[in-house]
Amino acid sequence: MPSRRQIREAAVQFLYCSDLEGGADPSGLREPFWEFLTETDRRNLQVATFRTVHHLAAGRGDRLTEFVERSKTALAHLSALPQAEDLRISLNRLLALESTWSLAFSKLGKIPRDREDSAVADEFGDALEAFFKTDRDLAFHRGQFLKSAGDFPSLKAQLEPVSAPIRRLQRISDRLRMVEEPEKFPEQADMAKLRQTKAEIADLRSRTDSLVDEILAAKESIDGTIASIVENYSPERIDPVDRAILRLGTHEILHTGTPPGAIINEAVELAKRFGTTDSGRFVNGLLDKIAKSRTA
Repeated sequence: MPSRRQIREAAVQFLYCSDLEGGADPSGLREPFWEFLTETDRRNLQVATFRTVHHLAAGRGDRLTEFVERSKTALAHLSALPQAEDLRISLNRLLALESTWSLAFSKLGKIPRDREDSAVADEFGDALEAFFKTDRDLAFHRGQFLKSAGDFPSLKAQLEPVSAPIRRLQRISDRLRMVEEPEKFPEQADMAKLRQTKAEIADLRSRTDSLVDEILAAKESIDGTIASIVENYSPERIDPVDRAILRLGTHEILHTGTPPGAIINEAVELAKRFGTTDSGRFVNGLLDKIAKSRTA
């Protein structure tokens, strides 16, 4: 039987991966998610990885079109300002990298996935590595552009229309980190043990899906509770990993009989393991306030 920790880790991984603010449909993600999570064979894992990437990239086309169209107006404004030359160059670099991303993604889709020879596996592996590198570069330069744009408060009205689709495109990259860096999620040793029997992995999936369903059904209530604690709360302003852990912890405080102290301790451990250096403290403080507000 899977442990409580394994179930909660898998739930956080799914919530992070699906990024509930838009893009991939959480219900449609389940099959590729579990296929990716439980596959061990190299070739099958590559296919599962591609399917997961393909699903997580849903909605990117519309976001990219919006970004490209709005970039034209933004570049016109920036071209008229010599002091904003670096920002103009940065935006052009983003446009080029987005095009490179699309080409790398298209190349992945054209590689045969029904052949077993090692040459094809090597080709796919190289293409996948190149794709993830492009995505990492894009994420870095998106951050650089958004940070630099903040240095021009007088241009906020002109730059916000192009900054918004950049942030929406970045959400897709946030989801793709789970696929590129699965080691940051449920321990491979634990998963290897569960792979020993179909019954065990089926049990993990059943329990995880049940927990995720409860969180999705109560999402509005959960976010409302978080908003009552965090001033000017907006889901996209919180790191995707922290957001997933907060939703899990808040749900358990609101809707289960588990002692709040145990819930908070477990959430902090998840945050320390999967989040940033500040995640543990952030999650601890917020969930503690939520727990106290329930007993006040």
